[in-house]
Amino acid sequence: MTIFDLFNTKLGESDSQQAIASRREAFRQMASIGKMTAAAMAPLGLSALFATEAKADGNKVLDVLNFALLLEYLENEFYIKGLDSGVIPAGSDAEKAYMQISKHETAHVELLKSAISASGGEPIDKPGFDFSARGNFWPFAMYDDFLALSQAFEDTGVRAYKGQAGNLISSGDVLTVALQIHSVEARHASEVRRLRKLKGWITGDERGQGMPKATQPTYDGEDNLMQGGLDVTNITSVGPDGITEAFDEPLTKEEVTAIATLFIA
Repeated sequence: MTIFDLFNTKLGESDSQQAIASRREAFRQMASIGKMTAAAMAPLGLSALFATEAKADGNKVLDVLNFALLLEYLENEFYIKGLDSGVIPAGSDAEKAYMQISKHETAHVELLKSAISASGGEPIDKPGFDFSARGNFWPFAMYDDFLALSQAFEDTGVRAYKGQAGNLISSGDVLTVALQIHSVEARHASEVRRLRKLKGWITGDERGQGMPKATQPTYDGEDNLMQGGLDVTNITSVGPDGITEAFDEPLTKEEVTAIATLFIA
């Protein structure tokens, strides 16, 4: 399972229409208040939602949330260490971008910890991480390596969300939240690619100029030309490169797990 499984649970059929309406009203109100207030309220509102679902599915949901927390710990620590290391040029657009991305990851960690506690569980402790991936990268000493790992993490996230979207059709509120976060992940990915002077999208299964070979699993399968059971080359004059740029392909749970565990000490 992956971080994206935290959106994989379904609201209990016994939930009243009033409860569902209340949750939807909470999300509607969150959109209308200031950013700082929204940031403060989001963990509380979403914790209540996850707690309701956890009661229905018990330990299964707690296991998913704790695994999700493990992966968020990884991303959060990566960006904090990157900012603290001095590897990112001070005062640059990149530093400003990564400061914002880091805030997002910290919010995700706090959200998950709050949700787990609200569900009666115990958040796991943060483990040790090896961001060198057994000596393949030096992200806190070499800026190019930091950028490469950042791109790989964000591109993986976008594909992993897509891999879970089909499981959320019957869970409207959770699907809404998942799509909101998915759009932020996509913005992260595009911004990191801009910083690396690349296009904001993936062409074929190319990992992009300067990306180490070890990151290739993040891009495998992106050269797919079949969508909805159709060979897109037969219904458009757009060439294969343009077709693959127009669609992101899903990653499976197993594929995302294999990528993430490379960085767990």
